[in-house]
Amino acid sequence: MSVDLSITQLILDASLVVQLVMLVLLLASISSWAIILRRLRVFRRARDGADRFEDSFWSGGSLNDLYAQSEQPDVDAGGMERIFRAGLREFRLMRRQNAQPDATLEAAQRAMRVALSREIDQVEQSVPFLATIGSTSPYIGLFGTVWGIMNAFLALGAMQQATLATVAPGIAEALIATALGLFAAIPAVIAYNRFTHRSEQMTSRYENFIEEFTGILQRHLEGGPGNARGRLDREP
Repeated sequence: MSVDLSITQLILDASLVVQLVMLVLLLASISSWAIILRRLRVFRRARDGADRFEDSFWSGGSLNDLYAQSEQPDVDAGGMERIFRAGLREFRLMRRQNAQPDATLEAAQRAMRVALSREIDQVEQSVPFLATIGSTSPYIGLFGTVWGIMNAFLALGAMQQATLATVAPGIAEALIATALGLFAAIPAVIAYNRFTHRSEQMTSRYENFIEEFTGILQRHLEGGPGNARGRLDREP
């Protein structure tokens, strides 16, 4: 007597609980890959946007002209550009109100920090869900495995004569749940660690820009050159 041990047949013959576990793990894997592909595009766009803006920022032109250019409706502003825009907007507002230099600089820096937090939140969106998938999927798969093996042994106990052919399908279908759990968890964990590292790099890059731009604003308030390679024009 031959027993069909194909993956498809084992899934179809599995108990309802094990099938539900497999369905949950399949949905978790699909969701994980959707998040991974979407976040890859987001991080790549953030990196490329920062590269383009830094080239413009350090090109030696007027920062007020750069600010006006970034506000054009057809410009796809990146994260660093939005941080710059928030800082310079607040700086110019405080200057028009004749605020003290320290208060002006503090307000501009605070505006950039708020923009930084907003950008990092946007970049890291859905990334914690990858950690959830990576940490829970093996346990969900293990639950399906335990349930399937339990059913296999219960069925085995009801038989007068047990053979390997009668035990193998139940155990095999149970182990599929473990395999699906690992299949969902491993890419999610790898992607989560990778995205966390990229987020830390991007945060550090943004923070370095904030410090550099704050120094430029401070030199401008002190009456020195606004930028070694770019200057701040007189506020309108």
